[in-house]
Amino acid sequence: MTTILKIDTADRGQVRAFLELPFRLYRDTPQWVPPLAGDSARMLDRKKHPYYRHSDAAFFLARQGNNVVGRIAALDNAHYNEYNHERTAFFFLFECVDDPAAARALFDAAFAWARARGLSKIIGPKGFTALDGLGLLIKGAEHRPAFGIPYNPAYYDTLVAAAGFETDGDIVSGYLNPRALNAPRFEQISRLAERVKQRRGLRIARYTRRSELRQHAVPALLRLYNEALSETTGNTPLNADEVRTMADQIAWFADPKLIKIVMKDDDPVGFLLAYPDVSAACQRTRGRLFPLGWADFLLEFKRTRWVNINGAGISEKYRGMGGTAILFDEMRKSVIEGGFAHADCVQVGVENSRMQRELRDLGIDFYKTHRMYHRAL
Repeated sequence: MTTILKIDTADRGQVRAFLELPFRLYRDTPQWVPPLAGDSARMLDRKKHPYYRHSDAAFFLARQGNNVVGRIAALDNAHYNEYNHERTAFFFLFECVDDPAAARALFDAAFAWARARGLSKIIGPKGFTALDGLGLLIKGAEHRPAFGIPYNPAYYDTLVAAAGFETDGDIVSGYLNPRALNAPRFEQISRLAERVKQRRGLRIARYTRRSELRQHAVPALLRLYNEALSETTGNTPLNADEVRTMADQIAWFADPKLIKIVMKDDDPVGFLLAYPDVSAACQRTRGRLFPLGWADFLLEFKRTRWVNINGAGISEKYRGMGGTAILFDEMRKSVIEGGFAHADCVQVGVENSRMQRELRDLGIDFYKTHRMYHRAL
């Protein structure tokens, strides 16, 4: 028999049980990468995570006897609903053994909590901030995920569908073989990018120190993110607290040379965000930076052969004028100059069909797919 516990986030034992479940579920799965322990714990800390200054969340455990067999988080993001004029809940951090009854009990608890708050729809998996990875993995489970991107067994899709969810869109990640970067196609892109920069008066801002990322690059990235929301739905502007939290995360894991901002005079108009993949260090340390894990992470920064290209964008008015060529050329330079042997283009939304088509033309193989789901309440 399955029982559901709504955990008290002030109870360390219950929080520990919630956080430790994935380590048991994936102990025989070599591809799984643990989340950073500090980031995971902060999601359940109502005093430290900036999300709780405007919104709320509930966390549930499924138990069978003395064993924890599943977990889920339900989120009521007030900023998201206000900005998008919706009454939508998110589900996140879903993990469960292959037991449809246990999974359904978890989802029912999340549904009941959301309905009690007057919410009429639930989507997910979707997290607390824009840096939280999206969706359930439905293709590519044989590969290790890029750092910070969700991983799960194939049966999760069946469990979610059995709870009444429908597909709400797919997100793909692609592999770029660096050997292809010297192909004639990329040489043509490089020449076009130089012409566009000269003709439009654009330049690339480059950085060498993390202090520069905090002071210049991260504010520009987040400004571009908020400005881009006018062209999309289903997102939320970032407030000052969230900007500070995300700046800390980006600055810690970024190689400054891989963060590039496209500038028009003093205004940012585009960006390329890439970072060395430190998933191997996260696996070795079980996601713990302290007391000694940080040394392993710093070593992995220097020796990893993988780079994750985690975001790219250009202002609308430059897209039809060769602006995308600038992004692709900077992507090429980042991979080659960094000496990387593998490149992962992380989580490109299927609604961005033009970007996907252009990336495929460059030889990128979309070998991983994550799926989003929705359900009426």
